[in-house]
Amino acid sequence: MRISLFAVGRLKAGPEKDLASRYLDRFAKAGPAIGLELAKVIEVQESRASNAETRKREEAGALEKALPEGAILILLDERGKALDSEAFADVFGRYRDNGKRELMLAIGGADGLDPDLRSRADMVLNLGSMTWPHQLVRILIAEQLYRAVTILSGHPYHRV
Repeated sequence: MRISLFAVGRLKAGPEKDLASRYLDRFAKAGPAIGLELAKVIEVQESRASNAETRKREEAGALEKALPEGAILILLDERGKALDSEAFADVFGRYRDNGKRELMLAIGGADGLDPDLRSRADMVLNLGSMTWPHQLVRILIAEQLYRAVTILSGHPYHRV
């Protein structure tokens, strides 16, 4: 299954980008052995519209354009469901085992996600109750993707 990461906003060069890239690289190297492939990372500029609703709608439009036909869409949103790492890994394993070919994980903009996009998503997840800067969310989700591969493959990286 090909997994893409979509993010509103771009990571600038620096330690955050380096760390996110390190985990995505680990995921890209370890994933194919268990049927998970890093397809691409798509970064789009935040909308410059004058109000939040328009910004969310424009950013949702950019996501819709990038979303492969028939792809599973998982959104990261503060109102989503919290999963532990093993349940997160299980989500990917189940979609893969059910023959899904494409999955996109999406990080919205600072204003959040368009309600229409949220309602069409296959799953909405959060990374806990705290508010996280987008740069850290990118690192956290990249690490969890790598961790999911290690869990699914029985690698000792994930110790309970």
